Amino acid sequence: MGVGPEQAHGVSQHRRRRFDVRVVPHRRRSALRLQDWRMRTKLATVLVIPSVAFLVLAGVQTQSLVSRASVLGDFAAQVGIGREITALTHRLQVERDRTAGELPALRDAADEEASEKQLAVLQPYRDAADQAAAQLRVAAEPLAEADASWRDVYVVASQAYQQVGYIRDTMTTVLLSDDTIIGNYHRAIDALLNLLAQPTPGADRPELADAVLRYVQFARAKELSSRVRAELYAAARAGSYDSEDSAQVPDLRARQLTALGAFRIAATNVQVSRYDEMSLDPAFVTASRLEEQALSQGTSGSAVLDAEQWWAASEARHELLQRFEAEVLSASAQQADDASGTQLRQTLLVVGVIITVLLVAVLISVLIGRSLARSIRLLRSQALRIAQIELPEALARLRSVSGGVPPIDVSPAVVRSLDEIGELAEAFVAVHRSAVGVAVEQANMRRNVNAMFVNLARRSQVLVERQLELLDDLEREEGDPEQLENLFKLDHLAARMRRNDESLLVLAGTESTRRWNRPIRLSAVLLAASAEIEQYQRVRHEAVADLHVVGHAVGELVHLLAELLENATAFSRPDTIVQVMARMEGPGAVVEIADQGLGMSATALSEANAVLATPPAADVATVERMGLFVVGHLAARHGIEVRLHGGAGGLVARVRLPRPLLAAAPPPSLDPVPSPRGLPVATPGPVDPGPAELPVAGRRPTTVPRQAHTVPVRAEDVLASAVPKASGGGGWWSREGPSSVVSAAGAGAPAPPAVPVTAGTNERGLPMRVPMAQLNAVRQPARPEQQPATRDDPDPDAVGGMLSKLYSGVRRAEAEETTEFPVPPLGAWSEGGRK
Repeated sequence: MGVGPEQAHGVSQHRRRRFDVRVVPHRRRSALRLQDWRMRTKLATVLVIPSVAFLVLAGVQTQSLVSRASVLGDFAAQVGIGREITALTHRLQVERDRTAGELPALRDAADEEASEKQLAVLQPYRDAADQAAAQLRVAAEPLAEADASWRDVYVVASQAYQQVGYIRDTMTTVLLSDDTIIGNYHRAIDALLNLLAQPTPGADRPELADAVLRYVQFARAKELSSRVRAELYAAARAGSYDSEDSAQVPDLRARQLTALGAFRIAATNVQVSRYDEMSLDPAFVTASRLEEQALSQGTSGSAVLDAEQWWAASEARHELLQRFEAEVLSASAQQADDASGTQLRQTLLVVGVIITVLLVAVLISVLIGRSLARSIRLLRSQALRIAQIELPEALARLRSVSGGVPPIDVSPAVVRSLDEIGELAEAFVAVHRSAVGVAVEQANMRRNVNAMFVNLARRSQVLVERQLELLDDLEREEGDPEQLENLFKLDHLAARMRRNDESLLVLAGTESTRRWNRPIRLSAVLLAASAEIEQYQRVRHEAVADLHVVGHAVGELVHLLAELLENATAFSRPDTIVQVMARMEGPGAVVEIADQGLGMSATALSEANAVLATPPAADVATVERMGLFVVGHLAARHGIEVRLHGGAGGLVARVRLPRPLLAAAPPPSLDPVPSPRGLPVATPGPVDPGPAELPVAGRRPTTVPRQAHTVPVRAEDVLASAVPKASGGGGWWSREGPSSVVSAAGAGAPAPPAVPVTAGTNERGLPMRVPMAQLNAVRQPARPEQQPATRDDPDPDAVGGMLSKLYSGVRRAEAEETTEFPVPPLGAWSEGGRK
């Protein structure tokens, strides 16, 4: 059968909803249990934890390298600023030495003009020192913000230089001693030298510490040489030595030699050679000779050096020392810069290697984790698709198959890798294939069992039909009322046995072979269903709409209604009635069967409605409640909705017939049409049924002797003469049983009910079964005022014999043929002439 686009869309939506349902674990998931974590979380954890550990170790190493590079960078900057520091130190030394020589003249100045003249001599040296101090201040600002310890030393040096400026301004106005004035210069120069020695490369870089030691020791030696010059120049300008000079100058000279010795130890060979070459310079030799001369004469003597000669010679030597100091400082600064650059490059290289290794490791881990996650995700998707879609659909197809077992394709594994996940996927596909194989075997076994059911049911049907034919003959020839009543009961039990055989066919999944090619009136269907049950006398057709049912669904609809009527009469008291009503409701029709029985509990009612809505597969429990099972499957086969509702005193079964099962009334026809067993249709009320309104086959109550009995073919030919029109047109139907039926001699008997359920009565008032007439091909009702058309009927005995033989042959052929019966496809023309 084809599937329309709306149905296909509904199926896809149903599949999507079923596939989107998550698998509910058997216990609550906890985030504290490792085994409850999702696979993605576990993979992320496996990736993150080593990465974090690596980052921590790499961060520690990187921090150490960055710290070392930062220290060396600051060290290089502090060594580099030594140029400004030595420049300021040199200018202060010159200013101090010159000031020491001019102090006696300032004191001897007679007036302010003479003092200003002496200060004008010192002003160029002061300006040069202030300029060097400004350069140092500009260069020191970044370093002061970066290094707190260096900033503290710099602040001390800056304050000492400010004190020098204060001494300059108060030198002529405030009476200060020479030691106080020169002492401020000494403190400022010592603070600058301490700042020059502040750079520290760390304990792991001794070569850089030696570089700092070299220029610091030479700067101290140069400072001691400058102080010796200042002492000798002051003595030369004063014309004699002080009492303190005898001890101070040799001490300064000794300390100078010690500092030079420390420099020569820390200095490189090139620097030592360069100093030795400088010491041979004529200016250096002249100054050294004058200095030695002054020291050899002793400071106690009255002879002093010439002030101008000494200043010129010492100034030349001081300039040589300053240039050499700049060379040593530049070499140390270059070494510090090289070390800082090397450390920075090494740090960047290590950081780059760490980042590269981390990225490569993360990339490889992500690729591997993504591969694992993808394989697991594909395996999970396939498992859910198989568990929720493919396997249930395959099982449903195998359960619903009626012919040969169709091939079931098993999709291959979606994971093609050769690892454990791929092996797991292959194992899962193997399990799926085994499950499908087991289901196919069960389907074949079920098909064989169904085939056995069908064969047994067909054979039983043949036997039942033969039994019914024999009962027909016996009833036709029996004249004893008691024996005829027993035959009628036996006839009815055989009809119920035939319905059980049809239930076995439904149990086996086979459709009924009783079909009609024309629409049948709904009232006839309801009457035929009433005739299929044992307690048919208790059924009351209260109100039945004038509707027709398509021919191909009549047989199974009669079976469905008969099961519901049987249930209603079996589970209610014998003195109650079962009401049957049929009406139009919306696009379809609704048939209600109400009893006054025991009813059902809410739970049992819900379970029964669930079985009716979704019929289960046939099993052992089905046989125990076969009626409910048959009703559910027949309703599902034709799209009929059956619901059970609790009534006021019993149960109400509501059968909703869809619009496709309803048909228009067939056109009237005068040709006789044979029909299987059933009950004739009677119209409620005092309407005289004409030939076109009566069943095709029936039994006529006869009053002639037994040897003159005939079996008519058409029921309307016998019922019109069996029931007098003067009785109100109620016909020969009876709801109360044989006692209320009108006999041939009882003209004063009460009129029978308007809706008959039996096939008439004989001359003794006993009900008679109508052979081959459970249903009739209903024709278009004739109007009351119309007269039935006259026609010549064939011999009833001949026609009855031929139809009986034909029907028996058809049943035998059906029992011997295959159990598979073709069903017309959707959209094809049915036997009833409807699409």
